[in-house]
Amino acid sequence: MESELLRIFNEDHEPIGVATRAEIHGKGYWHETFHYWLMEKEQGEDYIFLQLRSSKKKDYPNLLDITAAGHLLANETVEDGIREVEEEIGLTVEMDDLLFLGILKYSVKMEPLFDNELAHVFLHMKNVQWDSFILQEEEVAGIYRMKFSDFVALWKNEKEQIPMQGFEVENGERSFYEKSVDKEQFVPHDQTFYEALINKIQLELK
Repeated sequence: MESELLRIFNEDHEPIGVATRAEIHGKGYWHETFHYWLMEKEQGEDYIFLQLRSSKKKDYPNLLDITAAGHLLANETVEDGIREVEEEIGLTVEMDDLLFLGILKYSVKMEPLFDNELAHVFLHMKNVQWDSFILQEEEVAGIYRMKFSDFVALWKNEKEQIPMQGFEVENGERSFYEKSVDKEQFVPHDQTFYEALINKIQLELK
């Protein structure tokens, strides 16, 4: 995986070449990713789904993250990124079902990782049964959902902890949990990333 080739860009999203994933994360080159956020409405309440990253992951193990996401390889289009949804969480979706929220730029620097991403962000509004999720266990340990209003309150510093419900898979067995989480249990995308994401989703929910 570290030898995969990805396109690299300057800050203005102009292509400047190709590099391996290892070089990109070591030198902080800008590169493209695909972000898929799943939401559903139940009894008038909007919920947002997050994946729990596997304990086997090199980066950010055991933390909550985007519903499904991945890097775009050098020979891929943005539309090709939709493969990540089925690979990671087992849902089959079409690009026509998704709402494009735009491109979010963000940076995370946690030695030795220096991650500069140009994320193509998509929203999918769909009610999904828990047993529809089939997890790629080396990548994803579980799926949780929380009220979008709670998610917003957490990242706007209106609440320190919020409840969530979902399941985790261990040795092929699913266990359901209800937990309270704070910001420390999320992948440390920049605060501005979460704020921009929230603003874009709120515009679509109006």
